[in-house]
Amino acid sequence: MNVRSLLLSLGIRTTLKGFHYLQYALELCIQDEEYLLLVYKWLCLDVAKHFNTTQNNVEHCMRTAIGYCWSRGNRDFLIQLSSHAMEKAPSNSEFINLLYNQLRIPEKSSSI
Repeated sequence: MNVRSLLLSLGIRTTLKGFHYLQYALELCIQDEEYLLLVYKWLCLDVAKHFNTTQNNVEHCMRTAIGYCWSRGNRDFLIQLSSHAMEKAPSNSEFINLLYNQLRIPEKSSSI
């Protein structure tokens, strides 16, 4: 599963700026997992530079997209991806980490 299809499966609409910010952020994390250690100070800053906006705007739009997933998207799928019960929407860094780990799971190869 790729980043875009995973976000769409979670019910996040492409009309949300946060969708595109999350997509780019996850692609950066796949290239360099060090981003996971510095989500707010490094990752959001690089996403903001790429989209010519502010770091605060990136963080806000990501929170909006995550909140949309939680309230009107596919919450059940999000909880299924998590290894623990979720009582509230995850933070930006929790969400990115959760999706990153899902994307890094090697696809099952069919061997005979």
